Amino acid sequence: MTESRSATTASTGEATTTGAPNRWLILVAAVLVQLAIGAVYAWSVFGKALQAPEAFGWSKSKASVPFEVVIGMIFVGSYIGGRIQDRRGPRVVALVGGVIYSIGVILASFADADRFWLLIVGYGLLGGFGLGMVYIVPIAMLQKWFPDKPGLITGIAVAGFGFGAVITAPLGQSLIDNTPAMPTKAFLPLGIGYLVAILIGASLFQNPPKGYVPPGLTTAAAGPAKDKPVATGPVAARRDFTQDEALRTPQWYLLTAILTLSVTAGISLISVAAGSATDVAGYSKVAAASLVGTLAIFNGGGRIFWGWISDRIGKMPAFMGILGIQGVCLILIPHVANAALFAILAALVYTCYGGAFGTMPSTAGKFFGVSNAGAIYGLMLIGWSIGGVIGPLLIAKLIGDTKAYTLGFTVVGIIALAALVIPLITKPPTEEQHVH
Repeated sequence: MTESRSATTASTGEATTTGAPNRWLILVAAVLVQLAIGAVYAWSVFGKALQAPEAFGWSKSKASVPFEVVIGMIFVGSYIGGRIQDRRGPRVVALVGGVIYSIGVILASFADADRFWLLIVGYGLLGGFGLGMVYIVPIAMLQKWFPDKPGLITGIAVAGFGFGAVITAPLGQSLIDNTPAMPTKAFLPLGIGYLVAILIGASLFQNPPKGYVPPGLTTAAAGPAKDKPVATGPVAARRDFTQDEALRTPQWYLLTAILTLSVTAGISLISVAAGSATDVAGYSKVAAASLVGTLAIFNGGGRIFWGWISDRIGKMPAFMGILGIQGVCLILIPHVANAALFAILAALVYTCYGGAFGTMPSTAGKFFGVSNAGAIYGLMLIGWSIGGVIGPLLIAKLIGDTKAYTLGFTVVGIIALAALVIPLITKPPTEEQHVH
């Protein structure tokens, strides 16, 4: 039996769909798209260049604003894109979002010291909105194609987002070095490249046919999994939650809080990764840029690792590991002058930061079902935007011009450790919660 040809057999309960496209090809296309939009995590390279005296000479706070705006806008794009996707399908949303995102990056290439607003409008508002539209699409789509391995597959999909900076950080630094007085010029070739990659990948997007079950997976095997609520009433099969139904449960808010606090912790380091590597551990400018690119591998790898392991140990134990490791590492980082040890601790933070994004989509799917995953998880990404704004603002304020890294990372680390209580009290919704 192949991915594209199968039949329905009532006696075995196995149900697949003739003519279904190869789901692994769709996964590859999704990763390509996520690589393009994941370039946003290389911002610290651009932010550092914008602060250089030979360039615009902006303050650390001013140089971080475009990144804060783009992260803040992601929720808006993902919420709107998720609702449209649930009704119109994934391809149109990804294509439209990809064009908006790429145009925003290209527009940012015309910014200079006197046209800061172009970075805000282009990279921030347009780029963030388009990014959000694109980001939610593979997550919701692939859970429908891979009900047999939801954590692993959504982890792989969003790993592409984490790996985006692996390519963009060194490439962006190389482009910046060509015109150090005008670092924004690097956005023009990058924006064109993103557009091509997204158009190619998104053109292959589609939902599986109605009633699709992957080859080798029986309908019984596709039933309740670990962390999925067990029906307590006379219900043959649980109907998926609608967005409104999910919002009436405390679980939706608890999961959103977990995502928000994990993002706040991890992005506090990501937003100042290049600068802290230089100031704390003595990295050179070039070495710091290379480190940012290398750390992106752990951001991406963490999405796969934690998504995979959460299918085995349970979602809430995974989130406790994610928050706990981030908290401890952030507290230790400002006390580490050794370059190698700094890199190890930073890599652990990146791994866990990415892990929350690799684990949360399948968690939401297990709690609320996948039929309305675009709207439910798309709205949950408000946690990404909230944490993405609070984290960089908080760490920049605490560090300040005196470079008080100990104060900054200690405060954020304690926040992450305090957040451990949330997964401890979070349980899947019951059938009664759904019915009532």
